[in-house]
Amino acid sequence: MITSTESKCWYQNDEVDPSLEPVSISLGKECQKIRGFGGCFSELGAAALQTLPKEIQNAVNEEFFSPDQCSFTFCRVPIGASDFALSWYSCNEVEGDYAMEHFTIERDKKYLIPWIKEAQKYAAIDLMASPWSPPTWMKFPAVYNYGTLIQTPENLQAYALYFRKFVEAYAKEGIPVRQIHVQNEPVSTQKFPSCVWKGEEFRDFIRDYLAKELDGKADIFLGTFNGPENDDRALWTRFYQYMQVVLRDKTCRKHVKGLSYQWAGKMAIQQAHDCYPDLELIQSESECGNGENSWQFAMYIYEMMHHYFRNGASAYVYWNMVLAAGGESTWGWHQNSLVTVENGNAVFNPEFYLMKHFSHFVKPGARYLEAGGEWSANTTAFRNPDGSVVLAVMNPLEERVNVEIDGQAYTLPERSFNTIVR
Repeated sequence: MITSTESKCWYQNDEVDPSLEPVSISLGKECQKIRGFGGCFSELGAAALQTLPKEIQNAVNEEFFSPDQCSFTFCRVPIGASDFALSWYSCNEVEGDYAMEHFTIERDKKYLIPWIKEAQKYAAIDLMASPWSPPTWMKFPAVYNYGTLIQTPENLQAYALYFRKFVEAYAKEGIPVRQIHVQNEPVSTQKFPSCVWKGEEFRDFIRDYLAKELDGKADIFLGTFNGPENDDRALWTRFYQYMQVVLRDKTCRKHVKGLSYQWAGKMAIQQAHDCYPDLELIQSESECGNGENSWQFAMYIYEMMHHYFRNGASAYVYWNMVLAAGGESTWGWHQNSLVTVENGNAVFNPEFYLMKHFSHFVKPGARYLEAGGEWSANTTAFRNPDGSVVLAVMNPLEERVNVEIDGQAYTLPERSFNTIVR
């Protein structure tokens, strides 16, 4: 068993304390196929990483992407500026260019594409891509933050072409974009790049424009669904306002290959899984904390990982893989990251080890396994294509716990992450 605690991460733990009464874990049926794990390529992350000596950059990328380490294979890239870009931009700010003659990914060639190509040295990286904002001249008001897409036929056709141009431009760089997720967090208007959509607008855009323009060049995913900044549960992503509006249209349903959720969107994923069990569900952005990178928050993220996989997710995508010390965005939010760049060194944070407890062991094509027993709420299990069983087990308590699987006991240290392979 591999164990990580707040004081000691990633060590072989063979301890069994026979004085502790064991609690049981049982394994049930196989469920959804697992696509993989990864993080998001961001400009702030790439810029921070580039400040390190080359040998440390290489070591960080090896830890993320090597099959012998975290083995990230499914990652996210923004179309234009994310909220962790160095400044706001889109791939075409030439007003009225409906033919997209001035579309460009030149900006991405400075930060995002070099980082992705470094990742490709270790593994084949599949990408999901989403915009935070359309080009400003397509919006009202004409700004990156806040606003909506102006829903005219010429605008919608041009925006569909914008997506196709992005997929084709990345393909020319040798980078396959497998999935287009139509809008990052369409529920909320934000002070960072954002755009609010209604379910009916998604339906019409996908059915009448985007599906025809992409024509199979990338899969269309409905998402990424979130909720507003406040804690008013009545305002969280409503399944019937988005997913049901879109998917009840039979023509549109043929084109939508999956759904993606993050933040308060977690409240709708169970309904989606119940109603559309054949659709792939992606967890598209891990909640990001406040920049303290605490062990306590990592334990909360374990709960989120368990929740998403338990409700049908095929992938879990972390948000900031790398940030400078403090983790501050260009709009003032301090966030967690897997690695912090500080004083010329790379510091691996608690959530890095949490992700590794899953991604190092669970291979693409694995199946999620239902777990039962007294410790099932803290157990997330998978069966790999080779038949091996992986259990990522957390002990959130302030005392050691014995768990028992098929008569074999394992002692979990207090406040620990543990991976058992059988």
